[in-house]
Amino acid sequence: MAGVGLVALAARVAGRSWGWSAVGFGLHQSFSALLARNSERAPRWLPGQCPKACRQKTSYSFLNRPNLPKLAYKNLKGKSPGIIYIPGYLSDMNGTKALAIEEFCKSLGHACIRFDYSGVGNSGGNLEECTVGKWRKDILSIIDDVAVGPQILVGSSLGGWLMLHAAIARPERVVALLGVATAADGLVTKFNQLPIEVKKEVEMKGVWTMPSKYHEDGFYHIQYSFIKEAEHHCLLHSPIPVNCPVRLLHGMKDDIVPWHTSMQVADQVVSADVDVILRKNSDHRMKEKADIQLLVYTIDDLIDKLSTIVN
Repeated sequence: MAGVGLVALAARVAGRSWGWSAVGFGLHQSFSALLARNSERAPRWLPGQCPKACRQKTSYSFLNRPNLPKLAYKNLKGKSPGIIYIPGYLSDMNGTKALAIEEFCKSLGHACIRFDYSGVGNSGGNLEECTVGKWRKDILSIIDDVAVGPQILVGSSLGGWLMLHAAIARPERVVALLGVATAADGLVTKFNQLPIEVKKEVEMKGVWTMPSKYHEDGFYHIQYSFIKEAEHHCLLHSPIPVNCPVRLLHGMKDDIVPWHTSMQVADQVVSADVDVILRKNSDHRMKEKADIQLLVYTIDDLIDKLSTIVN
């Protein structure tokens, strides 16, 4: 990758059960150290082990905004830096990763916020009227009006794209980023790769029917206007002015967002403190037990790193 001095970290964890490799974009502590920590730092539940209480309906708080849809959120109060989880496309705040992060933050005593985009889950708004730009405003509203102090943003898929925008807009509040299958420019890139006749058909109909095994219907209906608006938020064509630590986790079996996208993001962010961690056998969702462990340990490492900087 031009313009970036790659430092290969030969990460061999005891037992070799993780199946991941790390590429460092900057000199700092190796990830092998964080994985060697006491297992009690792991979340108290993992996929398949979550008690029923985790999944029961719970009450949400709502952020009322003038002339904008109200946002549903859960705010676990605690120490700084806080963690804000930003879901993927059409995902809500009750996914496996969101709940695992909250439980982990609770075990550490750190603040954690999870929320629903406008038009999704328990938030107000009409999904067909939503855009990348409006969801960007949702995140900034959470940072400005709900969160307290410095924040680590954890973005999954589309949330990884949006976390970059939030870091650009609020550099004084966002102190670290953790992307999971970061889909920077993802929907625009995917649309542009379609045959020209298909793109013309989508433009005429006004809707793109995009196949997806992650939707119960087997496909998403995406407004053509959504794609055109999203073009104004693409980042990979130039340096990304993010200076905080960045960690990017990606599964090499991701058939939705190629893992090379995380490498592109790492190459374009101006921060020197960047790591890309690839899991050989993980898919787009990265929600298996080992994926979740890597996720929360990476959060733990960022908290420790930031605490060291402050102290």
